[in-house]
Amino acid sequence: MNKRTSAVKVLVVDDQPLIVEELCEFLEHNGYRCVPCDSGHQAIERFNEDTDIGLVLCDLHMPGLDGIQLVQELQRLSGKHRAFEAIMLTGRADKQDVIKALRAGIADYYQKPIDLNELLEGLQRQEVAVHERHKTLQLGHLNQKLQYLSESINDLYQDLDKVRRAPASAATDSAEGGISEVDRVEIPAVFNQLSPRQLDVARLVGKGFTNYQIACELGITENTVKLYVSQVLRLTHMHNRTQLALALSPSGSGLRQRVIAH
Repeated sequence: MNKRTSAVKVLVVDDQPLIVEELCEFLEHNGYRCVPCDSGHQAIERFNEDTDIGLVLCDLHMPGLDGIQLVQELQRLSGKHRAFEAIMLTGRADKQDVIKALRAGIADYYQKPIDLNELLEGLQRQEVAVHERHKTLQLGHLNQKLQYLSESINDLYQDLDKVRRAPASAATDSAEGGISEVDRVEIPAVFNQLSPRQLDVARLVGKGFTNYQIACELGITENTVKLYVSQVLRLTHMHNRTQLALALSPSGSGLRQRVIAH
């Protein structure tokens, strides 16, 4: 019967190679892929190179970086975007060391000589915890995307409501500070397909406004400005803001014609 192979790799760190070899052999026999290391510095390199590492099994007392310092450095490197759980191994059950390790965020500890079956059960528990943390991170990312989408849709509905309520004669222009009829005449025909708000954004891009300045000017969020700019570029078949600015520049008619023709 084939054993299941865990999707989460185990970083095994101990300054005694024989212990690393024994642990890796046991864990791999029980369905884990292991990344062996004999120092904290080597462990940091392997952790950075392999994003599948989600469990860290490390000795407490090692030369250079000890187990606690190693885990703290891995936590710093992970930030809020990568989840892992750590288990500490120690030959001396010093109470203060254990307390310090747990306060540093190490999930569990085992005293040498290690009961391998107990260690396996503890590792399996931490694997479940890692999966739960992954879910939380993914939900956080989805919530950010939903918030951005919600803000953008809300702004678009507000714009639509303004257009519906305004008089037919260029209501948006007067509501947003006024765009002269001369400016309107000079707008190339390719911009006629834009909505009033898209046209407002295009004009402000043409004047060299940043997204933040446009957001302040029109009373919408910066994310919504980015959405409008993307729509304008797509509808006018332009590649970037520079082309858009040239097309709307009253002093660059020659360049504008080449941009539009292109």
